[in-house]
Amino acid sequence: MAERALRGTRLGATSYENDRNTDLAPRQEVMYDCPKGHRFTVILAAEAEVPMTWECRSCGATALMVDGEMPQSKKGKPPRTHWDMLMERRSIEDLEEVLAERLAVLRAQRRKTA
Repeated sequence: MAERALRGTRLGATSYENDRNTDLAPRQEVMYDCPKGHRFTVILAAEAEVPMTWECRSCGATALMVDGEMPQSKKGKPPRTHWDMLMERRSIEDLEEVLAERLAVLRAQRRKTA
């Protein structure tokens, strides 16, 4: 009889266990307000650190925790451009010298082909 009950199921596709006699971990519900008017709750573990912001489930905007303050944005370094990194390695005089050398090479190649 037990063979018939399991016929047609894949291994791991369905759990035949139930939640009786099990204790769930302590939880907490946290409410978030979206700037577009959506309000939703997120269930977290009781010992988890609660984030001040969460992505809205409806529209994807950044929602703020109810009775929470917007976290201070960290000041970051401005991105370094290729020019900034080049100027750390070479001076303008060095660059002008390299440019003159490359132009001389290109002019020599152009004379050979003409």
